[in-house]
Amino acid sequence: MSIASQYGISTWRSKALALVFGLIGSVSAAETTIVAFGDSLIHGFGLPQGDGFVPQMQAWLTAQGKDVTVINGGVSGDTTMGGLSRVAWTLTPEVDAMIVTLGGNDFLRGLDPAASKANIAGIVETAKAQGVEVLLTGMQAPGNYGPDYKAAFDALYGEVAVANDTLLAESYFAGLPSEDPAELGALMQADGIHPNREGVSLIVEALGPHVLELIARVED
Repeated sequence: MSIASQYGISTWRSKALALVFGLIGSVSAAETTIVAFGDSLIHGFGLPQGDGFVPQMQAWLTAQGKDVTVINGGVSGDTTMGGLSRVAWTLTPEVDAMIVTLGGNDFLRGLDPAASKANIAGIVETAKAQGVEVLLTGMQAPGNYGPDYKAAFDALYGEVAVANDTLLAESYFAGLPSEDPAELGALMQADGIHPNREGVSLIVEALGPHVLELIARVED
């Protein structure tokens, strides 16, 4: 199976775009509206409805007593460049905050970390210009492109966060017990890239406090 198909680069993109439009149009007047903006990790690739990141994060925040609507702004197969191209129309007037999870498809393709950094910065700057608070979640590149590539890619999220006074969760996968996919069989789908329901649950538990901090920024 190719890397592209493993990471969900397929007809899911058009379906996900339609889903984003539909969900944004149906958002009710909740206290806080958050767009989870990313690729297949956000979209919920390979998971039944209700098991993905967005519904699990919605449920977690509701359990914390938060009046929040979380919108699925994930597009399977998206790169940071793709995210930059669609961020402006995603940030409709009712959106208060955004969780940004992009970059996995960039390093799977071996794209230049400097270009990925510029795209992520552009996404964050667009949001900030519209008064939308941002939580940036980091990604860690594998070592097969060499230590310089990995160091540059891993560092870009923190650098963008500092430059834009943006909240940062250092790793989207921080809630999982290992960074080695080979050790995470019970928490991953068969492709070894996307977490299953149990894996997503651990990710939500770890990222949840960061999202609460994001909501607090909106409420201040």
